[in-house]
Amino acid sequence: MPLFNQSIRRKIVGIALGLIVLMLITSILSMVMSSQVGVLLDELTNRYIPAYGDLARANIRSLERSVALRRMVMMKMQDASDEEAYAARLHEFEDADRKIEEETSAARKLINAIIDDTRTPSDNAALARIDTRIETAVSELRRDMNADHDKLLKQVDGKQMADARATLEHIDVTRDQFNQRIDAIRADMLKQVFASTSTVIGRQRQAIIISGVVTLLAAVLGFAFALLVSSGITRPVRLLLAGAREVEAGRFDKSITVSTQDEIGELAAAFNRMIEQLRHNERIRETFGRYIDPKVVQGLIDRPEVAIDGQRRVMTIMFCDMSGFTSMSEGMTPRGLVKVMNHYFTVMSGPIRNNRGVIDKYIGDAIMSYWGPPFIEEDEQALLAGQSAIDMAEQVPALQKQLPDLLGIRAMPVPCDLRIGIATGEVLTGSIGSELMMSFTVMGDAVNLASRLEAANKIYGTRILISQTTAEAIGARLELREVDRLVVIGQSVPQPVFEVMGRAGELAAPQDGLRAHYAEGLAAYRACRFDDARVAFNAALESVPGDGPCRTMLARIAQFVVTPPAADWDGAWRMDSK
Repeated sequence: MPLFNQSIRRKIVGIALGLIVLMLITSILSMVMSSQVGVLLDELTNRYIPAYGDLARANIRSLERSVALRRMVMMKMQDASDEEAYAARLHEFEDADRKIEEETSAARKLINAIIDDTRTPSDNAALARIDTRIETAVSELRRDMNADHDKLLKQVDGKQMADARATLEHIDVTRDQFNQRIDAIRADMLKQVFASTSTVIGRQRQAIIISGVVTLLAAVLGFAFALLVSSGITRPVRLLLAGAREVEAGRFDKSITVSTQDEIGELAAAFNRMIEQLRHNERIRETFGRYIDPKVVQGLIDRPEVAIDGQRRVMTIMFCDMSGFTSMSEGMTPRGLVKVMNHYFTVMSGPIRNNRGVIDKYIGDAIMSYWGPPFIEEDEQALLAGQSAIDMAEQVPALQKQLPDLLGIRAMPVPCDLRIGIATGEVLTGSIGSELMMSFTVMGDAVNLASRLEAANKIYGTRILISQTTAEAIGARLELREVDRLVVIGQSVPQPVFEVMGRAGELAAPQDGLRAHYAEGLAAYRACRFDDARVAFNAALESVPGDGPCRTMLARIAQFVVTPPAADWDGAWRMDSK
């Protein structure tokens, strides 16, 4: 069976066994080389060095023998011969003479042991010559010294002192010649010791190098073997990981090649089946995504109970409408109208999606969208809605230039603009409809208020109006100005209404002056100081001529001059139409 078709367990066990075998081979080889070095080291310490020591001691014994001999002569040369002391010196002389034989014999025995040992490399010829030289030196010493000793003892006993001195000098010459021979032999033996030491060191270094090379080779082979086997495991896993990342990124067009028949191969086959199912589900999701916001689709898939049960949440609602649409549509063909509306919805839907909003529905030329949990955090929703409204308003100049080109005319019959209303409050989210068709949407007072604020833009000549709750949630993160206190249709309690003027820190000096003068005029207006209010609003118009809220408030002041408000007037304006 091929290696890569084995199970993962067998692959891992195979890697472990291969590494163990390589480790055993390396260990055995290291042990063999270490034992060889041990044999060489044992020979050096137990044969070479002791043999050299024996020769050195033989040299010393020769000197001791000569000293003992002189003491013997001195004992005899005294007037009163001390026989007991002479006997002691004689014993020392004989003992030194015997030890010379023992030391040289021990050295020769060790040298011959080195020559006879075939396990270790040695210069057997040189060692044999040393052995012969030792034997010759000892034999000649024994031959010359024995005759001289006997002769010396007779001369001493005969009181022939002059002759004894001459004999003693001849003995010293013989001893010196022996010592010189022994010194020369020791020097040659020392060379053999050094040679053996070099051999040990070389073998030890060689063992280290070979062990290192073998270990490295074993490591390389083990790594290559492990890499070869593990690649059969990791490569399919990497393919699975790459496929999982593609799925995570929402791409379901790539399948995984099944290259093994182990557990990972089975997993890859199952992964391919999952990809095919996800691809099918994605086609369904994309189809419905054209009719329902993808965030809603995903939310309903993740939490279907929300659609069934419904929930109350604080959310921010936006209504966007195109001004002049009715008049514009009267002179268009259906085909041209569809082209214009599709382009308009595409342009205006982009900022909503980019700011994480959910498009609820398209109603004629209006867009209803919302922000809030579970799609975004509650503290972000008002700001994102305001930023989306600013981005949409910035698209109006380009849209006004594009519409004539879409229709193939030089200019639009009526100018088009944008009106946006935003409100924040508690709404009910859930699926609304019949058993035949359902729509996931939001309902509540905040929805109605956002729709009324969108319509209120016509009254004040503004583009973006937001509720007080929305303004409080935005704070200083956008440039706002309070426009009025308004009672919309369907509500009885007045509430402040604010205009979104731009992003934080991007307000021009004229607009900043407009906001300051308008705030003064609004305060005077609510206090029924209409003359002061007129002056402030006119000053605001000098900063930004044509400002819609200023013109609206000046028109009301003119009306109040003719017909003053009631004494209990609360400064709020009540809308009488949608």
